[in-house]
Parts: sequence; structure tokens; C-alpha cells
Amino acid sequence: MVANIRSGSSPGGALRYNKEKVDKDEAEVLFWQKMLEPFDKHGRMDIDACMDSFRPYFEANRRTTNTVFHVLLNPSPEDKLTGEQLRETAKEYMERMGYGDQPYIVFKHNDISREHLHIVSLRVDEQGRKLPHDFEARRSMEILRDLERKYGLHPSVKGEEQADKVGLHRVNYREGNVKQQISSVVRSCLRNYKCSSYGEFCTLLELFNVSVEERTGTIDGRNYAGSVSGSDRRRLRHRHAIQVESYRKGCRL
Repeated sequence: MVANIRSGSSPGGALRYNKEKVDKDEAEVLFWQKMLEPFDKHGRMDIDACMDSFRPYFEANRRTTNTVFHVLLNPSPEDKLTGEQLRETAKEYMERMGYGDQPYIVFKHNDISREHLHIVSLRVDEQGRKLPHDFEARRSMEILRDLERKYGLHPSVKGEEQADKVGLHRVNYREGNVKQQISSVVRSCLRNYKCSSYGEFCTLLELFNVSVEERTGTIDGRNYAGSVSGSDRRRLRHRHAIQVESYRKGCRL
């Protein structure tokens, strides 16, 4: 099992992305904890209700910038887990990571060949205290190895885990090589997700600190049509152009 941990300033982006998947029957709400009913009277996922559950927590601490804890849990393709097994795995993972008493919502996705989980929570508690996250990646890896042994799951392939870590992480302009970071995120998103619209693809990229804007114009007398993408950390301080080729049966750049 591989975990990909992300953070952000608001859970809205992660919730919207998961709602789009739920609305298209490519995902479902597996369970939630310490939250209001996340559905409206018509049985549709209600982002406002989810935000109302989170709001008292991040309003209690306005100093912390990255208040969101968003993790993807990817079992091995060889593991076919039941809904109950996925629930128990997600619950134990969150407890051992220190988020057992936090509000969180778990989504099961089936938009790629293997089912995987998205968990959205917060890094601050109801008193506004920031939860400790020292050595978070290392602790996460150790917990997953324990869960694999406990539930008899196939161990993660080292190369696959490294590829996931390199390809799918939030762009950080302070690390440099922004163009390379963005390109890696775009390629990994296209490889691991199926987007059926331009808007959905943009929403997905926002989870990795990348924004996309459509651009048309003329360069050296030649017309072009494409997109400009960049890291939205602070202001869009670094950008590069990516030509849009097709969005048929999933967005491809």
C-alpha cells in the first residue's frame, strides 16, 4: 500500500474534486467521522455541509497556513479489499497518524484499474492547536507496512512507491525546477486519473498546487491554442505553457 500525503489552506478543493467523482459514479463516500451528514435531501454529496463540519476547526487557528490533511491510500493491484476492510484500514491509519479524533471523510475511488481511498481531514484540533507532523512521511510508511502484515496485504513495490512520491506531490516553487515539477505532476495525473472534462482536470491539478488557464494568440505569425499552468503558491510567480492536444476519454496534454 502506498500513501500520498498532501496539505492545503482549505478543504474546498479536495472536496470538490471528490464530489465530481461521486457525481459521475467513479467514487463513493465510504464513511465519515465527527461530521454532519455529508448528503443533501436528494442524496447528493453536500460540500457546504462538509465545510460546516470543518469550519470551527480552521477558524480556531487562523495562523496555520496549511490546515488540510489530504491523503491517498493506494493498495496493491493484487489486493481486492471489501468495503469493510477498506474502512478498517482507513480508520486504523488515521488513528495511528494522530487524526483519530479529527473530523474526516473517506472516499473510495474506482476511476482507475485499482480501487483507492481519498481521506480529507484537518491538521488543527477543535482548540485550534496544530497537530504534530514530525517525520510524517516516515511514520506513514511504517504504519502502512504494519497494516500490510496485519491484514495480509501485498507489500508495496519500492520502485512504485518512489515513482508515486516523485510524480505526485504539491509543487513548491522554493525547491526550484518549477517547470520540471509541474511537468511531473501533469504526467502523473494523466497516467493515474481519468478526467472527462477540462474543468475536472483543472480541479485535479489544483490539489497539487498547479493552476491552469486557457490561452490563445499569435506567435511569429502563427496562431496557437493551449493552456498556461503554474504554481499557485502565493502568486503565480513561475509559469510555463503546455499545449492542449485532446480531452477525449480523459484529458491528455
